[in-house]
Amino acid sequence: MKNRVTAIQIILLILISFFGGYFFGVNKVQLDWKNYKPQISVTDKEPPAGVTNIDFSPFWIVWQKVEAGYYDKTKLDPQKMLNGAIAGTLQSLGDPFTVYLPPVQNTNFKQGLAGQFSGIGAELGVKGRDVIVIAPLEGSPAEKAGVKAGDVIVKVDGVSTNGWNISQVVEKIRGPKGVEVKVSVIHKDLSKTVDIKIIRDIITVKSVNGWVKKIGDIENVNLPKDKKDLKIAYIRLSQFGDGTNKDWTILINKLSGQIKSDKNVKGIVFDLRNNPGGYLTDAVFISSEFLSQGTPVVSEESSMDKKTLYSVRTGELIDIPLLILINRGSASASEIVSGALRDNKKVLLIGETSFGKGTVQQAEDLGGGSGLHVTVAKWLTPSGVWINGVGLKPDIEVKLDAKTPTHDTQLEKAIQELVK
Repeated sequence: MKNRVTAIQIILLILISFFGGYFFGVNKVQLDWKNYKPQISVTDKEPPAGVTNIDFSPFWIVWQKVEAGYYDKTKLDPQKMLNGAIAGTLQSLGDPFTVYLPPVQNTNFKQGLAGQFSGIGAELGVKGRDVIVIAPLEGSPAEKAGVKAGDVIVKVDGVSTNGWNISQVVEKIRGPKGVEVKVSVIHKDLSKTVDIKIIRDIITVKSVNGWVKKIGDIENVNLPKDKKDLKIAYIRLSQFGDGTNKDWTILINKLSGQIKSDKNVKGIVFDLRNNPGGYLTDAVFISSEFLSQGTPVVSEESSMDKKTLYSVRTGELIDIPLLILINRGSASASEIVSGALRDNKKVLLIGETSFGKGTVQQAEDLGGGSGLHVTVAKWLTPSGVWINGVGLKPDIEVKLDAKTPTHDTQLEKAIQELVK
């Protein structure tokens, strides 16, 4: 994990506080942490090469006039003003995933990658100018309080989020365990604002789980009784974090023998719903479980270069029938895996159209605790498709029944396809 190459998500969708998605999700930057030393220190007078024709005098004139004339001197915080100037520079790019993180936010981001943080447990993303909920984590304070996938965050503790970026939302929503935060949202397809009070807690994210069960023992599905003794393997991957590859290997070592030896096991349902993404290298590692070594997984394309990443090993589950579940909360690295397996193996995608984050970010420490995330490339599926803003359309579209949330119609359909 220490020597990761450029890796995908902020999908930057992330699970720090309500910004669970920013750090483990749709906006979780899929990235590579590097030991980085700034080339220009805070005391340097000369601009870097390439910007010598830029006149910075208007900036300093504005700074001086604000310092001299602003009526409330208590609001003049030079460090905040500098952070705001840097953030504004990046916002001019129109890319919500290229961001500057001051020390506190940068620390929060790193804690999120480790899979444990104090917050409300939800994955966030960006749609247009809105910060939205990709999905609340299962069993989290956010889910219990009524936060739903697709919610638009309009206020935090009564303060409008209009004009905020994701890092600002994170800073306001996250906080110590046991302390209440009020999040005002607009539920998907509704217009009325709803105030939701949530008590923050410690959120621990386990990225991988799975089982092999008889169909008759699987909860939340309705299937014919004559199929009840057949078996299905189920693997759920909720994020691509620091411990994902290790946890994945442990689970596959546990399940693969049973899957291969039991003739009643009809296949695997690979659940990537509400998976907001993570490290690009993890996406390649996970995809390799189902592919032969050397199979193309994803291509990265920048203004300077194009390269293809290939399966790094021959997986344990190459010859097992496989179906993948996706929804609008499936983003970035989870879309890479889904696209790679559909393009290479014709694996069916079942559920709803995915989020559509098709860019790669590189993260660097700038010293002093701050960090910078820069979009360095776009990624394409093995067949050359760029899904940014569009997402992956499922081969079999199935929506969940809002009236009976305990009935998992998407999982049910996947099982039906495997045993038909």
